[in-house]
Amino acid sequence: MLQSHMLQTDRSGFDRHDANASDGLGQIVQFALNFLRQQYAVILFVTLLALAAGVIYVRITPPTFTAQAKVLFGNPKNQFVQQQSVLAEPTIDASQIESQLQILQSKSIAKTVITQLKLYDDPDFTGAAPSPGNAWSSFKVRLGLESDKPAQPAQPPGDIPDALAEAFTKRLTAARVGLSKVIDISFSASNPARAAEITNAIAQAYITDQLNAKFDANKTATSWLQERLRELGQQALTAERAVDAFKKQNNIVAASGKLMDEQQVTELNSRLVAARALTSEATARLNRYHAILQASANGSLDKNIDAPLSEVLNSPIINGLRQQYLELTRREKDWASRYGRDHLAVVNLRTRTRDIRTSIMDEVRRLAETAQGDLDVAKQRQEEAEKQLAQAVAQSRTVNTAETTMRELETRAKGYRALYESFLQRYMGSVQQESFPISDIRIISPASPPLSKSKPKGIMILAMAGIGGIALGCGIGLLRTIMDRVFRTGSSLEAGLGLPCLSIVPLLKEADRPKIRRQAQSDDPGKRIIQTMPGIMSAATSMPLSRFAESIRAIKLGIDLNLTETSNKIVGITSTLPNEGKSTIAVSLAQLIAHAGKRVILVDCDLRNPTLSASLAPGTNAGLIEVISGARPLDDVVWRDPKTDLAFLPTAKKGSLLHTSEILSAEQTRKLFDRLRTAYDYIIVDLPPLAPVVDVRATTPLIDCYIMVVEWGKTRTDVVQHALHTAPNIYDTLIGTVLNKTDMSAMKRYDAYHNEYYNNKHYARYGYTE
Repeated sequence: MLQSHMLQTDRSGFDRHDANASDGLGQIVQFALNFLRQQYAVILFVTLLALAAGVIYVRITPPTFTAQAKVLFGNPKNQFVQQQSVLAEPTIDASQIESQLQILQSKSIAKTVITQLKLYDDPDFTGAAPSPGNAWSSFKVRLGLESDKPAQPAQPPGDIPDALAEAFTKRLTAARVGLSKVIDISFSASNPARAAEITNAIAQAYITDQLNAKFDANKTATSWLQERLRELGQQALTAERAVDAFKKQNNIVAASGKLMDEQQVTELNSRLVAARALTSEATARLNRYHAILQASANGSLDKNIDAPLSEVLNSPIINGLRQQYLELTRREKDWASRYGRDHLAVVNLRTRTRDIRTSIMDEVRRLAETAQGDLDVAKQRQEEAEKQLAQAVAQSRTVNTAETTMRELETRAKGYRALYESFLQRYMGSVQQESFPISDIRIISPASPPLSKSKPKGIMILAMAGIGGIALGCGIGLLRTIMDRVFRTGSSLEAGLGLPCLSIVPLLKEADRPKIRRQAQSDDPGKRIIQTMPGIMSAATSMPLSRFAESIRAIKLGIDLNLTETSNKIVGITSTLPNEGKSTIAVSLAQLIAHAGKRVILVDCDLRNPTLSASLAPGTNAGLIEVISGARPLDDVVWRDPKTDLAFLPTAKKGSLLHTSEILSAEQTRKLFDRLRTAYDYIIVDLPPLAPVVDVRATTPLIDCYIMVVEWGKTRTDVVQHALHTAPNIYDTLIGTVLNKTDMSAMKRYDAYHNEYYNNKHYARYGYTE
């Protein structure tokens, strides 16, 4: 079924004065404003509780004074002190400063200060000082709820329990100032002068502890170095003597830092390398000569004599013969081209060429023989060098083990000597350091008695209580908003159901309802007159200028403007659950239409619980069921309102009906409604609730359109959605919803967009009253 009514969510552009309010930021701001309007009471109440708790805490908490002193860690030393220091100077970093902070807050410092200032019976540490807990205990003692406990005796000076030291350290705070090397020491006490005294004592005890620790470390290091020096000196001397004795025993002689055997092997190795190079060179030369002779024997030398001889040693004889050979070859080719190859002169040139080539080969053979001789000499030298090197290496191997042992003894002697010299230097520095003790820490700002208390800070506590109360109140309010899964505005109704909200019907208070009017029973038994009319059901006609009547007119207008294929003459009024006011809406709508001069009949189709019949026609013994069954004619059971001429077809409940859905879907029921359609302009049907029973689903062949009544602030969203989900045939024919029993004053907090809509002054200008 087509919906002709525009949803409020679709008309947002007309409802907002500011066009930019539709963006995300505007929605967030509007949500926040709506949230504050709805939950301001909860937020205010929780905030006041938090402020009251803050005030109580400030009043019962005794004052605490905090004194502060600043010390500089890593005090720069003189240069000569750094050179003479036996202990390593670590780099000052975050971990180093954090370690010093832990030392400052240690129990040893606490016990030292407690002993120095005799704080055994100080009330701040023994529990007698005023505190929130002690104040509450004193308050209970005054009320007689608890007995006063005697004070504990003071501890002896030599026995400081850990509990006293822990109570002391809880009041002590040490922190680094920014990224500097300055440490801020703070101590809290109930007396400002006492706090300053203890803070200065802590700083002085910390400096003394550092001096003592450094002095003890230097003294221990000096004693250890002295003993170690004696041991290292004896070990170095013993090692050096062992080296000299070993050299004499193994006859090891060295020259220029090297052993004689090593020098001899090096020289012989150089000679062998040179001999092998000469042998390789002679072998290569001889191989080249043999290659030339082989080429000549194969006849390949005749084709190109330059290539085979290009890499031969420069021989003046071969070079001269080669020049002659080339000249004769050129002349032979020239004359052969002129006189022919068989000419006598050409033959003579060819003969001379062969003789020269033969001479060249003979010279090559001579050079090859010479090269062979050189090769033999080079091989002999190489073999002699290899023999000498082998003998030297063999001789060197005999002393290899002795040499290795000697080098090991020398290394050990050098190591002992180096350690001895290093420890001697550190020992001298340690001796000098003991005579010049200096601390790395100094006080740069001693503590003075504080002028104001540090705790409790009244303004800060009250501010935190206020902020915490607001946050907690907002959280509780947000939780209430999330848990408030009911319909409170027309826009939420439309957004949750996807249906237009036809009207917002205000809740009529008991003082605003008209009195119940009573009618005299007619003497004509064929005309049944409505005897009683509850005030709320007659408000639409008895108070025509009220907001309630205007909201019923909006429902009637929604029915008339609904563009559908049917005539919308039969309108079913239903709800999700009982007691949502559907019957009141049905009778008010029927009365308003009848008061306008239309022919209207109101039919009570709530067969299982006909509350409308019990209100308008009490004691009736015939109605809708009798007409459907044919037991009674329609005219005999119809009741009428003499003021508006409204016809009412009640339902007489004579017992439990088991098959009401079959009755409503029967053919006789459809014929009855067809008859009513021809006789009346509007048929308003009061239907049972949708969720408990299935009767409404069986009325779709009878009803042209439905109107869903939802109770303001009570009907849960998921219940309505589930009911409509299980009845899709009803949902398709719904023309809209009605938000009933609306608290119009509370609506201003939930619907800020339409705030002006709920302003009574606009109605008063047109003569309307509440």
